[in-house]
Amino acid sequence: MKLQKLLQILFVSGSTWIIVMNAAIAAATPSGREREDLHSQIVTGEIANLNELKLPATTAKMLVQTPTNSPNTGEAIAITSVKANPSEKGVEIILETTLGDKLQVANRSTGNNFVADITGGQLRLASGEAFTFRSEKPLVGITEITVTNSDANTVRVTVVGEKALPAVELFDDNAGLIFAVASTEVATQPPQKPPASEKPATQTPQETPTAQPDDPIELVVTGELSGYRVPNTTTGTRTDTPLRDIPQSIQIVPQEVLRDQQVTRLDDALRNVAGVIAEFNAGPAVYYKIRGFGVADNSLLRDGLPDPGVGDSVELANVERIEVLKGPASVLFGLGSPGGSINIVTKRPLSEPFYEVDASIGSYSFYRGAIDFSGPLNESKTALYRFNAAYRNSGSFIDFSNSESLSLSPVVSLAIGERTKLTLGVDYIETRDSGKGFGVPTVGTIFPNPNGKIPRNRNLTEPTDNVDGTTVRAGYELEHKFNDNWSLTNAFRYGSRSYYSTETRPDSLDADNRTISRSFSIYDNKFTSYTLTTNVVGKFSTGSIKHQLLFGVDLNRSIGAVPRYASGDAAPIDIFNPIYGQPSGPFTFEASNKAATDSFGIYLQDQIALTEKLKVLLGARFDGFRQNSQDFIANTESSQSDSALSPRFGIVYQPIPPVSLYASYISSFTPARGTFLFGANLDTLFEPERGRQFEVGVKADLNDRLSATLALYDLTRTNVLVTDPNNEDFQIQTGEQNSRGVELSLAGEILPGWNISAGYAYTDARITKDTTFDVGSRLESVPDHSFNVWTTYEIQKGDLKGLGFGLGLFFVGDRPGNLQNTYDIPSYLRTDASIFYKRDRFQVGLNFKNLFDREYSEIGYFGGRVGYGQPFTVQGTVSLQF
Repeated sequence: MKLQKLLQILFVSGSTWIIVMNAAIAAATPSGREREDLHSQIVTGEIANLNELKLPATTAKMLVQTPTNSPNTGEAIAITSVKANPSEKGVEIILETTLGDKLQVANRSTGNNFVADITGGQLRLASGEAFTFRSEKPLVGITEITVTNSDANTVRVTVVGEKALPAVELFDDNAGLIFAVASTEVATQPPQKPPASEKPATQTPQETPTAQPDDPIELVVTGELSGYRVPNTTTGTRTDTPLRDIPQSIQIVPQEVLRDQQVTRLDDALRNVAGVIAEFNAGPAVYYKIRGFGVADNSLLRDGLPDPGVGDSVELANVERIEVLKGPASVLFGLGSPGGSINIVTKRPLSEPFYEVDASIGSYSFYRGAIDFSGPLNESKTALYRFNAAYRNSGSFIDFSNSESLSLSPVVSLAIGERTKLTLGVDYIETRDSGKGFGVPTVGTIFPNPNGKIPRNRNLTEPTDNVDGTTVRAGYELEHKFNDNWSLTNAFRYGSRSYYSTETRPDSLDADNRTISRSFSIYDNKFTSYTLTTNVVGKFSTGSIKHQLLFGVDLNRSIGAVPRYASGDAAPIDIFNPIYGQPSGPFTFEASNKAATDSFGIYLQDQIALTEKLKVLLGARFDGFRQNSQDFIANTESSQSDSALSPRFGIVYQPIPPVSLYASYISSFTPARGTFLFGANLDTLFEPERGRQFEVGVKADLNDRLSATLALYDLTRTNVLVTDPNNEDFQIQTGEQNSRGVELSLAGEILPGWNISAGYAYTDARITKDTTFDVGSRLESVPDHSFNVWTTYEIQKGDLKGLGFGLGLFFVGDRPGNLQNTYDIPSYLRTDASIFYKRDRFQVGLNFKNLFDREYSEIGYFGGRVGYGQPFTVQGTVSLQF
C-alpha cells in the first residue's frame, strides 16, 4: 500500500509539472498571427513545399499561375477540423492538421472560382469519420466557400467570387493550413470607414451577400466535430442550430471526452455534466436526476427519439456524443420529465473505409473489446454501412458482484437520388448482472457502529441473485430535401426491453446493529415501445426577418407488462460475518399487471431572426394520451385520458457575435407510465405530472475555441412520483417540488493541445407543497453544490509529440439520504487521472479512477442504506485504426 501511494503521488506530481511546463511553452510560442511571409519563396515554375516556405502566402492570381510539385504517394494525412475565423480583411479558413508541412497545394482558377487542391490530405475526424465544410455568403463579394474530399488523397478548397476572382492568401501555421479570404470590396479598393451616421442598405440574400467582414460565419458541416467543444446541436430545437442561438442550457459530452476518459458506462459519462447525478431506483438500472428532478424513461432519447425502458443498459460503443438538455423538453419530444432530457447521438456510416479495434483491461477483472467498422458498400458510395460491437466482462470491488454485456449495432445508409437518404439501424444488447449489491446500512458507514466499520466490499444480497436483460431496437430515418430551404424527415423506432431478476435486498438493521432483515423477490418485466415521428423544416424570410419553421407530428405507443412479481421474507444476515445460502420464506405478495399508453403530439416552432443580434424562439405543442391498465390478480381494468397544451418562448440578444444573452419559459406534461402507473394498492391511477421553468443566462464563444454557459433557473413540478416510504417497489405521488439554481459550464481548447471540460451547479431543490412530507424538506440525493473538471494536455512538438496527460476532479456536496431529511450523505472529492500516447492511427492509454483511494458514499438506497464509490482502479486501453 505504501508503494501504491508513492506511485500515485509521483504520477500526479510529474503529470502536473509536465502539463504546466508544456502549457507555458505553448503560450510563449509565436501565434499564427506572427508567421512569416511566404511571398519570397514563390519561384517561377513551382511552389515550394510548405515546410520550406518562410514568408506570407500568395494571392489567388499568383497561386493560379504557379504549378506544383508531384503529388504525395503516401497515406493521406488527416485534416481533423475546419474552422472559420473573422479577420480584418475578411475571413480565415483554418484546416487543422499537425502534418501541414507534408501537404502540397495545386491552385487554379475557373471564371470567378479560386480552387486549391491539397494533395496527400483527407478531411477526417479523430474518430475517422469524413466530413465537409460549407460557408454560404460569408463576405461581401464571396458567394460560397467549401472544403471537401475530392478523392481518397485530395482535399479541395473552393472560393466562389460573386463578380471577380477572390483574393486568397495561404499561410502555414502550427495549427495547419490557413486560407485568408478577403472581401472583394476590400481587395479592389482601399478600406474606407463609413461615416457614423451611415448604415448599410438592407438587401435581400438573393441580390447580394448580407454578411459583412466581421459578421459571424454560418457553417454547414457534414459529419461530427472533433475536440471538446461542439458548437451546434439538434437536441434543443430539432434543427441544426448553434448552441449560442438556443435560449436554454445544453451541455454536450463529445466523443473526444469519452475517449480520453475511456468511458464505457453512461453514468461515468454524465459526471461531466453540471447538475446531473445518479440515483438508485427500483429495477435493475441506475437512473439520473437533472436539476434535482428524476429523468423518467420517456426523457431518455436516442438520436432525438424516445428510448424508454433502457436504464443503464446504454452501451457506448456506438455512441458519438451525449447531449443533455436542461429543463423541460415537452414541446419537442412530447411526454417528458421537467428536469431535462438525455439524448444519445449514435455513430453514422462513413463514406470512406474506417476500421478500429479497441481492447481494454482493468482492475477487478475488467475486460472489454470493441470494434468499429464503416465504409461504402458500392463504388458510387450511395450505400454506406457502420457496424459497432462490444463485449464486456467485469467483476467488482463488491463481493461476488459481476457484470457481463454484449452489444451489436449495424447501420446502413442508402442515398435514393440526390435529395433523399434512408438510414436503417438495429441494436441488440444482452446484459447479465450477478450479485448486484443494494448498499449497506448507514450505521457502520456514515454513522459509527459499536461493532465496527462495515467494509466497502461487503455484499448483503446472495451470490445466486441474477438480473438478465435483453434490449432490442430497430428503426429507420428517411430524409428528403425538397430544395435548399425545405426538408422532410420521417422516422420510426421499435424498442423492447425485458429482464428477469431474482434479487435479495437488505431492509432494516436490528437493535444489535449487526443483524439486518432481508426480502427476496422475482421480477419479470417487459417493456415495448413504438415511435413514429414526421417533421418538416423550412427557411424563409418575411421582409428582412428570417424564419426557420418546424412543424411535426408524433405518434407513440408503449406497453409495460409485469407477468409476475412476487416477494417474501429472506433469511436475515450478519453484516459483519455474513453466511450466504440460507433458505428464504414463502412469497407473501404477488402482482401481475399491464398498462398500455397511446399518445399523440402535434408541434409548431419558429426560430425568428428579427435582426442579426436579436432572435426569438416560439413554440407550442398539443399532447393527448390514453392509458388502459389491467390488474390480473384483482381481475380489474381501468383507463384514463388527458391532454395539454405546452408553450415555449425564448429570446436571444447578441450584443457582439460571440456573446448571447437569453431568457426563456417552457412547460412540460407527462403521464405516469409502465411499472409506476399504479400506487401501492394497484387500483389508484396516478395523475399526469406537469412542470414549468423560467431560465435566464449568458453564453459565450471565446476565440472559437472555448464555449461557456452561465444559467439561472426556477423549475417547478407537480404530481411528483417518489418512492413509497413503506414499500420501495412502488411509488406515491406528492404535491409540488421546486428547484432553483445556478449552473456554469466550460468546454473547449485553452491552448493548442490543452483541453478542458468543466462545470459547477448550485441546486436548491425542495418540497413546496405536500401532505406526506414536510414542506421545505430538501429533495433526496440532490447536493447543494457539485462541480467537475476534466483537463488534458497533449504535447504538440518534438520527440514526445503525442504524449499526453489528463487530470479530473469530481466533487459532490452533502445531500439528503431521504425525503424525510433524517440524515445526509457526506460530500466527497474524487480525483481521476490519465496518461496516453497518440500517434497516427494508434493510441494507448492508462486511466486511473479515485487516484488517492478515497473512501466515500456515492449513492443512497431505500431504507437508510448507502453504496460505496469505487476504490482506486486502473484501466488500460489500446486502440488501432487501419
